[in-house]
Amino acid sequence: MSITPEGTEPPEQSPHRTTNAPTAPSADEFAERFLDSTLATAETMSVYLGERLGWYQCLADHGPLTAADLAARTTTDARYAREWLEMQAAFGILAADLSRTPTTFAISPGVAEVLTDTSSRSYLGALPRMFAASFGRLPELLDAYRTGGGVSWEQLGADARECQAALNKPWFDTELGPALGGVTHLHQRLSRPDAKIADIGFGAGHSTIALARALYGFSLFVCLPDSMSSPPSVATGTVMRPATLRSYAEQAGLQSVEVLPIAGFGFFRFYELIP
Repeated sequence: MSITPEGTEPPEQSPHRTTNAPTAPSADEFAERFLDSTLATAETMSVYLGERLGWYQCLADHGPLTAADLAARTTTDARYAREWLEMQAAFGILAADLSRTPTTFAISPGVAEVLTDTSSRSYLGALPRMFAASFGRLPELLDAYRTGGGVSWEQLGADARECQAALNKPWFDTELGPALGGVTHLHQRLSRPDAKIADIGFGAGHSTIALARALYGFSLFVCLPDSMSSPPSVATGTVMRPATLRSYAEQAGLQSVEVLPIAGFGFFRFYELIP
């Protein structure tokens, strides 16, 4: 059995169907779009700071807090904390109470769930770690794009691995067991007393723990460079469509590949590899 990220299948084109080419943006339109993207990148990396320094968690546990209070509770610098808090309020991530002196800052329950609750399927607090990991290896990525080399998960470091594991964990904890249990022949096979599970690259073993109990952007900076870091490589990126996996399975000597009837599981598609 294999799990790969859910890909978007190319739409079937009718021979009588015509499509209108998108209108090219003007310079001003593209400049505005690119500026928005740049600001979004800054916002993403500010979330990285807040998650890694424990600021979001501290606000969720003890807020509202002033910059000095937040810094004292997290053993960080108050001036940096103030700048970060004000930026977070400007982006609408935190709420600032300007009626108080000094200003206090609070995190709403919904935002706290997304950024701090590692058991929630809405959790994304660790996501900026992946971008921080890849941005920290931009010189190596540039070299890889020039030479056809790669950048491995080992080179990307703990941020990348911990991000993948943290984002997978709530789905594996709450949905993986029921999802596989809903496929009758797999449930019967996994329920045998001598059943064994091989956890290969699922992210810190969370899938195995869950079973025992019961994202092209990534491709550019993480999955494709990692794939190409171990030559010879077929250069598989993040998205693997059924036809691609079937081709790999045939080359490996497997008889067939079946897409399992498991829907609504994040970005994943489940396959059964039949020897």
